[in-house]
Amino acid sequence: MTTGFAAALGTWRDRRGPLARTLAAAVREAVVDGRLPAGTRLPSERELARVLDISRGTVVAALALLRDDGWLHTRHGSGSLVRLTERTTPWSLDRGGAVDADLDLTLAVTAAPHEAYLAALARAAERSAALLVDSGIATAGLPRLRELLADRYTREGLATRPEQILVTSGAQAALTLLLDHLHTDRGRPVAVESPSYPGALAVLRARKARLLPVPVTSDAGWDTAHLATAVRTRDLRLAYLIPDFQNPTGAHMGAATRAAIAGLPLTVIADETMRDLDLRAEPGTERHLAGPRVIQIGSASKTVWSGLRVGWIRATADLVRRLRRSPLQAQLSPPPLEQLIAAELLGDGLDEMLADRRARLRAQRDHLAALLDGTGWTYTLPQGGLSLWPHLGPTTSATDLAARAARLGLAVTPGPHFAADRTTLTHHLRLPFTATPDVLGRAVHLLRRCAEPEVHRFVTA
Repeated sequence: MTTGFAAALGTWRDRRGPLARTLAAAVREAVVDGRLPAGTRLPSERELARVLDISRGTVVAALALLRDDGWLHTRHGSGSLVRLTERTTPWSLDRGGAVDADLDLTLAVTAAPHEAYLAALARAAERSAALLVDSGIATAGLPRLRELLADRYTREGLATRPEQILVTSGAQAALTLLLDHLHTDRGRPVAVESPSYPGALAVLRARKARLLPVPVTSDAGWDTAHLATAVRTRDLRLAYLIPDFQNPTGAHMGAATRAAIAGLPLTVIADETMRDLDLRAEPGTERHLAGPRVIQIGSASKTVWSGLRVGWIRATADLVRRLRRSPLQAQLSPPPLEQLIAAELLGDGLDEMLADRRARLRAQRDHLAALLDGTGWTYTLPQGGLSLWPHLGPTTSATDLAARAARLGLAVTPGPHFAADRTTLTHHLRLPFTATPDVLGRAVHLLRRCAEPEVHRFVTA
């Protein structure tokens, strides 16, 4: 835990000023950025001094500064916990309905592959006659679609039978159905990444789940020690994770981390909606996050088009049978015709479509990165996914920047929208690169205007 705390502080000793004040500032920034979750118990003063290689007096002085400013709560005999101050203002998730802006970069979605989609629609219509003699009642999914999905998992190293697949109307529907079955005690914590996908956070909040953030960054990855500690001390039994090109950081989980998480006594819902959006020159062959207690969910919304509301759950055949008995299952099942279209698109022509989609997204990602040159914002160029996750610097509020951009007709989403507590990550901004180069150029131009008169030197982390 101590080494994880030290890593969350980054290169704090490189800054100028007294060590105690510098250390206190680094802890505050780590909490605000979500690298150090609120509620984290600090190591002892002696242990901190040893790991940080500073005197115990410096540690005591730094903790006193944090305590005086409300960033630290100490209880005699129980240690000290970091916390958010009352002065920290959350960014409201209520956007007041549709975004009223000339340029909208709040959605990380891809355009439909027009020709491939229209061709799939025509083939699906030809095959639809057989559906009309059926009852039309929701099932676990059309047999052909379940077979295609099971075959894909098997070819990627995760042996799967069609009866292990349950088709849903999108990944959020899959998550909703699983939570209704798995998360019966609404007071029990659920681990989520910090930052994480807002749609999933909304589903979890609707279930009254107590969200336990686990830090993840595009360079350092997942804090597995923090997750393991929560399993041991917080009665944690369920986690929602995005292992492949995490939304919004683009982080990609390595094999060792996958093995460590799969080995925990914990049920994990692995969201794989971004898995196919591998933008490396040579797409990887990493195995799925898998294990006896890991459930995979996927969707065609990011791979193909957000308007194709077809998702799925890959689980044990027994769990699929139990989910089918849920009263929600029929409500969360997509129409048969959409399943037919999905089967056409996820069939033989998928690899060609994905190759084209990856090439376009790779070019748009690099174009956006070039446009940001000179802003001073730091980020790791993601190996996949749909967005950049820049850090704007310790003095720039993403919420304020987004408000200024909105007045100029540009809608962007600041970091707190992706935070479990809706408060931290205030120096981050999600910038999707799914728009056209022209739109990206106009958007970055407006963001630069909003950042004036600050002048920064660009650094790519």
